[in-house]
Amino acid sequence: MSKIRITKQFSFETGHALYGYDGKCKNVHGHSYKLFVTVIGTPISDTSNVKYGMVIDFSDLKKIVKGEIVDVFDHATVFNKNTPHVELAKELADRGHNVLLVDYQPTSEMMVIDFAGKIKKHLPENIQLFSLRLQETDSSFAEWFASDN
Repeated sequence: MSKIRITKQFSFETGHALYGYDGKCKNVHGHSYKLFVTVIGTPISDTSNVKYGMVIDFSDLKKIVKGEIVDVFDHATVFNKNTPHVELAKELADRGHNVLLVDYQPTSEMMVIDFAGKIKKHLPENIQLFSLRLQETDSSFAEWFASDN
């Protein structure tokens, strides 16, 4: 049977700051991110399976991505925990803000690598993550492809 790719789009709002950067993005700011998740697999051929004809139920993919990415990053501010932003992060967290400290500079490029690892861990054995596209603005995005990694 043919391999089929399916894609689901997600949206979330996240703030971040790039410590040490030489442009405006060194300041705390936010984006309306769009995440496109594409998986590849063979549609289920067992006619007695309630998911017959599907590669993966879109709702099952949604559950994975919402739990690992959207619910975690939505309306959070992300800082690299290995920078002095840690002091700002602590102050914000103490005031009740949703703050995430990550092991990387929170660029779209690094976030999409992080997201790929998180999603792959939860996919069924017969489904592979094919690609991710993390769109930061209308004209800027980072892409991750399994074939490149």
